[in-house]
Amino acid sequence: MLDLVIDARPADLGNGFGVKRILPYRLRPMLGPFIFMDHAGPVQVTPELIPALDVLPHPHIGLSTVSYLFGGQVTHRDSLGVEQIIRPGEVNWMTAGSGIAHSERFEDPAALAGGALEMLQTWVALPEADEESAPSFTNYQPHELPIFTDSGVWMRLIAGDAFGLRNGVKTHSPLFYLHVVLQAGSRFGLPRGYPERGAYVAKGSVEVNGRTYGVGQLLVFTPGIDPVLVAVEPTTLMLLGGEPLGERFIWWNFVSSRRERIEQAKADWQAGRIVLPPTDNHEFVPLPQDRTRPAGSGSPPPQALS
Repeated sequence: MLDLVIDARPADLGNGFGVKRILPYRLRPMLGPFIFMDHAGPVQVTPELIPALDVLPHPHIGLSTVSYLFGGQVTHRDSLGVEQIIRPGEVNWMTAGSGIAHSERFEDPAALAGGALEMLQTWVALPEADEESAPSFTNYQPHELPIFTDSGVWMRLIAGDAFGLRNGVKTHSPLFYLHVVLQAGSRFGLPRGYPERGAYVAKGSVEVNGRTYGVGQLLVFTPGIDPVLVAVEPTTLMLLGGEPLGERFIWWNFVSSRRERIEQAKADWQAGRIVLPPTDNHEFVPLPQDRTRPAGSGSPPPQALS
């Protein structure tokens, strides 16, 4: 029933901003089109340290970033000129396509007070036909995202198609992404019709086939089976998966079906050909020095930024 259990590993986005990194994983580089998943927080710091948590302008190609907050807020700025405060319950979908740069800054001290900031960042790889598409950013408000409730169950569809729910979030391949909250003792399943499916335990714990799994674990399920997840305590799950896209190379913040495209992206960032956000262009993250680790080599790349 379970193909794999992935335990989140600690990662540092810089200046001590630690996150739980779930994907990519050596034995499971992708889950459907999802190629990256970070869980940040809950984060609590003193006001004078807040600027150190900012993620400076950095580039992406060949993917869509999906930002989803449980608490707090973050300000997004990108090279399209978009400036968007991201708040809990919204879906913020940025398609990098041929290339985009963006920053994420924590400009409201209250957003980090009391451990309020908690967010999930995922990357969705693009089909080959869309890898060089024009970059875009869309913010979807909570009222645009359908919610389902039942006894002991609350569920929001973030993107895709699942359990008969759909929304207007523009995706490029078949997938599902759900935020599910379960009361203790509640039972829940997975969407059908997708070959690759997983459940990430963000809070609490669940029992599957008599075994208990807790915070920071991604459960990857065997295709074609219908597992039952039982909440051992109040639990928050992120369900995700979809149709696989085929092999992808990933290096730092770049994703592509072609190794040479990764090398081109490195050169473009180094040469300043990927434009910085017009309202946040005074500093940026330089290209990591990694001459000994070619893209796709299997060696760990520099730490990816969200």
